[in-house]
Amino acid sequence: KEQQITIQADGGLTDEDIKNMMADAEANAGEDKARRELVEAKNQAEALVHQTEKQVEEHGDKVSDEVKAEIKTASDELKEAREGDNIADIQAKHQALMTAAMKLGEAIYASQQDEAATADAAADAAADGDDVVDADFEEVDGDQKSA
Repeated sequence: KEQQITIQADGGLTDEDIKNMMADAEANAGEDKARRELVEAKNQAEALVHQTEKQVEEHGDKVSDEVKAEIKTASDELKEAREGDNIADIQAKHQALMTAAMKLGEAIYASQQDEAATADAAADAAADGDDVVDADFEEVDGDQKSA
């Protein structure tokens, strides 16, 4: 993404005013970039907290209380870090919550695999009980029936 501002002299600005404005913009470019990175980190942190809390709410029964407590602690620490302006702290807490949330993801995946295996076994058991007979058939046209 590239942002650009064009300043033209139509508004009664002198060439010196334009040069000063351009110099100010260039001088603040680094600060603007750092601010944008901080805002993006805060937004990512908020999205991760929301997503993780939703997953715990939906699938919390598939993990131990210990894992839920670890996720809650990491989530609270990230929320607290989001309130500050230390981008390194936000990123570190973000990574910690991601690591804790992976345990929940692994439990969800394992649970889905167990359910699929159980469903396959039940389908196989039901299929064993069916008396299925394969048969061949021959189609007869209406003209051939009357003959």
